[in-house]
Parts: sequence; structure tokens; C-alpha cells
Amino acid sequence: MGKIGVIGGSALYDIEGLEVVKREKVTTPFGSPSDDAVIGKMGNKEIVFIPRHGRGHGLLPTQVNSRANIYALKVLGVDRVISVSAVGSLKEHISPLDVLLVDQFVDRTNQSRPTTFFGDGIVAHIAFADPICLELKNTILKSNSSLGVKIHDGGTYINMEGPAFSTKAESRLYKSWGMDVIGMTNMSEARLAREAGMCYSTMAMITDYDCWRLGEGIESVSVEMVMETLTNNMETAKTMLLNTIKNMPEKRSCECGEALRNAIITDKKAIPAEIFEKLKPIIDGVI
Repeated sequence: MGKIGVIGGSALYDIEGLEVVKREKVTTPFGSPSDDAVIGKMGNKEIVFIPRHGRGHGLLPTQVNSRANIYALKVLGVDRVISVSAVGSLKEHISPLDVLLVDQFVDRTNQSRPTTFFGDGIVAHIAFADPICLELKNTILKSNSSLGVKIHDGGTYINMEGPAFSTKAESRLYKSWGMDVIGMTNMSEARLAREAGMCYSTMAMITDYDCWRLGEGIESVSVEMVMETLTNNMETAKTMLLNTIKNMPEKRSCECGEALRNAIITDKKAIPAEIFEKLKPIIDGVI
């Protein structure tokens, strides 16, 4: 069984119950990860934890180096990644303190953050119709069915640019499109994890109603509002992680590990040697 990776979002900088073995600073050809990787154990399961925004939350969403984070998890032996993310709700029935297990993404970033390991002489086109590993999502859902928290099975996460929250016009537009939750970070992680042959699933922790719901007596989303809800959300997230990790199957039966099979269209002989070496942890065994 490969290690289980956890990427912690806002206010999740450590995991209670994790027996820390060591902290490791990983060097990647794509720059530095958000922070040192915390490597530890929960029972007989090996865990690698990276705080997405760094300890103390020093990185803007656009400054999070998702390529380095996913690459670091890959070289450390991770094959399944659980992402914990604070999000706003775009639906009345998806309330603050609820959890939504994402199954789709829409990208509304300006593409300033790299979302692929490929380029510079090697081209790959992964299938991404279903961006979440359904096997991993269902493990999270089944492991927490009696938790006493409302968990929504499936929904679309729209990835906005940030770091400012939405305007009312933007928020109402996204709601009219049928989006379920809004966040600033997860689309690039999901794409990169798929390229790396890793299962990926998002636990979207609802903090607010964004600003589409503004009216008499209803406050606009603010950092104060988000942080107040985050404290309770992160306790829920930690419990959900513990339950999920405890029930994680030994072996994967999904196809995430085969994502690059037939996806690389560049002739092996045409790939520059330095690029081949750079991507070896990603493409090893594929070409």
C-alpha cells in the first residue's frame, strides 16, 4: 500500500492522532513545496501531510506551488491524496459547517498557476472527464456516514482566482451556472495528481454563503466570518481524516494509476534527456 497524502487547507496545519516520524524538506525541479512534508503514521497507515498555505498561512492561493506539492508527495511514495479545503456555498441547502465531497471542477483562474508537469519537449493529454477518484471519495463518505455532520455526496467546485472574494455579480453568475461551492486552489491539484497517477479527492468544508445571498440582515463574506466557522470545520475535518484513513483499503482498484498510459504523445526518442530525467518520478514505467 502506498502512503496516504493529506493537503491541509486554511486552518488545518497539523493532524491530531498523527504519530510524527520526521519532517522532510523535499527539493523538486519545480521549486519548493508549501512547507516541509510531515511524515508519520496512524496505526499501520503511513501518512504524508503538507499544509497548502504553509504553517502560519503565508501563501496566497496563486502562490501555492501545486506542482512542487504534488511532485513531493509522489517522490515520497504517496498514491492517494485527500485535500481539505475551505469553500463558500452557492446553494441554499449547502450550509456553513456542512461538508461537500466534490466530484467536478470548473476553472475560472487566469492560468497564471501551472497546472501540468508537461511541456518543454514532452506533451501529454490526460483524460479528465471525472477529475475525482470515485473510489477514494466513496471511502471518505462511507467512513463518515454516522458522523452527525451533513455530508453532500458530489457537487461542482468552481475555482476562482482570488485572493479577493467574489463580487455579488460574480457570485450570482456562478450560482446561475449551477455551481455548488467556490474556492481558490483545488483545480490545479486535481489535474496534477491525475498526471502523477495519484487518486485525489476534495473534502470541501463549507464556511459561508459567498455573497450571492446578501440581503437585509445578511452579512457579506469576510475573513472574520470564515475564520469563526473554520475552527469548527477543522475539528470535523480531523475526525473525518482519522475515520477515512482507518478504513482505507490496502489496494486501489481504480484506474487513476494508469492515467498516463497512452496519454503521452511525444516520441520517446524526441524527449530531451534533461526533461526525461526531470519527470522520471511521474513518467517512470509509462514510457
